[in-house]
Amino acid sequence: MELLIVTGLSGAGKSQCANALEDMGFYCVDNVPPTIIPSFVNLGVTAKNQLSKMALVTDTRGGDMFHSINDVLNSLDNQGTDYKILFLDARNEVLVRRYKENRRKHPLNKDGQISINEAVETERKTLEQIRNRSDYIIDTSLISNAQLKEKLSALVYGDTHSALKIQCKSFGFKYGADGEDDLIFDVRCLPNPFYDEVLKEKTGIDDDVRNYVLSTEEAHKFLDKLTDFIDYSVPLYAKEGKSQLNLAFGCTGGKHRSVTFAEIIGKALKDKNYDCSIVHRDILKR
Repeated sequence: MELLIVTGLSGAGKSQCANALEDMGFYCVDNVPPTIIPSFVNLGVTAKNQLSKMALVTDTRGGDMFHSINDVLNSLDNQGTDYKILFLDARNEVLVRRYKENRRKHPLNKDGQISINEAVETERKTLEQIRNRSDYIIDTSLISNAQLKEKLSALVYGDTHSALKIQCKSFGFKYGADGEDDLIFDVRCLPNPFYDEVLKEKTGIDDDVRNYVLSTEEAHKFLDKLTDFIDYSVPLYAKEGKSQLNLAFGCTGGKHRSVTFAEIIGKALKDKNYDCSIVHRDILKR
């Protein structure tokens, strides 16, 4: 059985995540107290023909019961249970805005004695340890539900116990970086097609934009040195047993230079038989 434990900050999108996982064939259970996770594991073992994929959502809604999560996970480790942890994250200001918009109470602020900001920060500290031991981290601050589903599909499609999964992502610095990124490469030092009227409305997927970005000797040297670094470092992450590696390439708007580099590096990694997905977060933004 493929077991995925989903957790993270309240308001970060765990419900949408569970819905997407159900569409991908997972048997999902929301708001599971950590102490009964082993019971679901046993259920999956006895009903393995019916339950090949299971996702259990557990978080601070369980109150004091959630404090046992690390002990439960340690117990699963000692028993040799195979599982992965998916952590949903988002920026504090985004979480606060979401709670203000939907007018729901934060689970750590049911009595209204503290502000939403304080509740979010308290929860972040509570979840710090499990975030650090998570296999996958998705920051939902700047993505749509459709993009969340794409990320989940890239992470868990097929065998989640296989080799390192890599994401090459382009983004615009003016929209902010994601907290899930492991390595961020700033390519704003390269020629910018935005100022060319012919190329302005095109993207880094187009050949003429790519040729413009790589039109100088400095740009080629930049790409060569970046490729050397990635070729050297990625096997080290795989050797260390890392499950997910997020490579982010940022330019100003996330439409030209960053897209060019995410495409080039992503395709190069695929050619080396790495499990790599390419995502352009801000390519459609104005």
